[in-house]
Amino acid sequence: MTLSQQTIDQIIHQEILVDDLSDQDLAQFCEVANAAYRDGSPIITDQDYDFVYLHALKQRLPEHALFQAVEPEGQGFSEEKILLPEAMLSTDKAYSWNEIQKWIERLEKSAQEIDLDLQAIQIKATPKLDGFAGFDDGQRFYTRGDGKKGSDISRVFARGLQVYGRPSNTGKSNTSERGQGAGEIVVKRSYFQTHLADSFEFPRNFQASLIKEKSLDKIAQKAIDDKAALFVPFAQLPIWQGGIVDLIERFELIVSEVLLAVDFDVDGVVFEATNEALKAHMGANRKFHRWQIAFKENKDKAQVKVLAITPQVGRTGKITPVAELEPTLLSGATIVRASGHHYGLVKEQGLGAGSVIELTRSGLVIPKINKVLQSAPVCIPTNCPSCGADLKWEADFLMCVNHDVCPAQVIGKMEYFFKVLANNDGFGIATIEKLYEHGIRKISQIYQLDHHALMGMGFGDKTSENLIQQLIRSHTEQIEDWRFLAAFGVARMGTGNCENLLKSYTLLEVFDLNLSEISAINGFAELSAKLILEGLSSIKSEFDLLAGYRFNLEKTPLTKEISLAMHPLSNKKIVFTGKMSGSREAMKKQAKLLGIQVMVGVSAKTDYLVIGEKVGQKKIESAKKFDVKILTEASYLKIVSVE
Repeated sequence: MTLSQQTIDQIIHQEILVDDLSDQDLAQFCEVANAAYRDGSPIITDQDYDFVYLHALKQRLPEHALFQAVEPEGQGFSEEKILLPEAMLSTDKAYSWNEIQKWIERLEKSAQEIDLDLQAIQIKATPKLDGFAGFDDGQRFYTRGDGKKGSDISRVFARGLQVYGRPSNTGKSNTSERGQGAGEIVVKRSYFQTHLADSFEFPRNFQASLIKEKSLDKIAQKAIDDKAALFVPFAQLPIWQGGIVDLIERFELIVSEVLLAVDFDVDGVVFEATNEALKAHMGANRKFHRWQIAFKENKDKAQVKVLAITPQVGRTGKITPVAELEPTLLSGATIVRASGHHYGLVKEQGLGAGSVIELTRSGLVIPKINKVLQSAPVCIPTNCPSCGADLKWEADFLMCVNHDVCPAQVIGKMEYFFKVLANNDGFGIATIEKLYEHGIRKISQIYQLDHHALMGMGFGDKTSENLIQQLIRSHTEQIEDWRFLAAFGVARMGTGNCENLLKSYTLLEVFDLNLSEISAINGFAELSAKLILEGLSSIKSEFDLLAGYRFNLEKTPLTKEISLAMHPLSNKKIVFTGKMSGSREAMKKQAKLLGIQVMVGVSAKTDYLVIGEKVGQKKIESAKKFDVKILTEASYLKIVSVE
């Protein structure tokens, strides 16, 4: 069910706290806030949106569709969506020095894997602009869209928008040439405060007005004419550059300097490795580059007394302690509860009624317990708050192992299935709870329902019709086979692990695997393999029932099938660059089917650079430097067409 405007307003004004939202309502609010922000009409501050999105939703639903793709930028345009010259991914985020340290450790591990001296790793830091992302190839200007396809809004340059250049020795900003790739449309902070703040609530509102199809108003045009509104290519941003040791020793100073480096709204610092070979090796996932991270920080803190600890049970049986707090005003809102993470922490730090904690409100939204300042006696529950079953310890986690009967777990699993499928509407927590009240315990039972049965459960005529249509939609619209498998919620079987598993075995074969076969797959340790085996066994009967509905599944290409093809370019490392005659994403997909390893950047390990039109000189120079063979698109297509 869709959130009402009244509910959205109550969330915005903190009349409904994030902790009190159901998973479905939280997800829907994030989607609404994201769409409003991307459309240039934010309903909450960027900080609020960012922390709701990354913290609360990710903690509850880490596999939600919002985390599987780039946040859509500029989707509200009537123009036909066209393929971007290069993919524009999001940036992974860190909110503490510990998270930055973990990123550095990943860089060092990857460097060792390619025999790169750790002292040779170079890092650069640039301001993270809070603007409207786009891509300029010199001829067209594209919105970022979904990271792969965007809209052509070249009209912004026809309106006189200039390209930002780094300040000259005099301290004055230069304008620069077009065609520098990715960047953001921004407005100078000082200019906005002086000339625009009375007309626009946020800079984001103003930035969006520059790109809309309607005619510009006079003050927006004047901002362009005054060169206060600009397109800033990321390549033109001022940078700090140095090695890992320097970064570790001077981190806080580097952050403070970079944040003040430009007269634009900045909401963090972007750190990235600059070694091409390291970047190529680390690559990217569907959402962001692994060699890059953005650092954001929140410093608002308070000392708060804990009134009680309330246990809550999730779909996996994990019992989460929730700290009920003495009402505390923090960052403009009254905080009354916060997550205690797990009962191991409760026991270790003395997080009990009467304890005093240090609390932060991340991004002005999510309450977070930093540490326990004054401990108190703790009360560890012995029975599940949902079903009453005896609880058991598994490492630091207190668990209810009554997985098939516990109401909270049964409801959570059914809701999770539809969330992961992400191709249907209506089956949120409220609907699932109502189905549970009428005896529904399994997904297969939901698919057996008809209009009459739903009406008998108290759903209205129109709602029942919509739910049936959404069930049909869920198994007729194509989804990836790894997404379907992940929807069953097997331990250690998130979307990434499911995809890796299905690269080695078909969806039906996975149910016949043994421990050694799963352990032999790259990335699966024996402990994970054991849990996966147990999980697969537990869902087999339900899987067989749902298979009868013939879900429209896109098959993951098998690595063994690819290797059997023995294509001339099989196992070769290839980089695609420039504008191709067709879809570059389609070329990459075909290449992977042929066993070709598609890389992001040119390095010493690259075998071929395949070029289209308007190729950046940097990639050509890198190819020559590493003695990489350059193929035109036509030459490449001729090779891949060989039988």
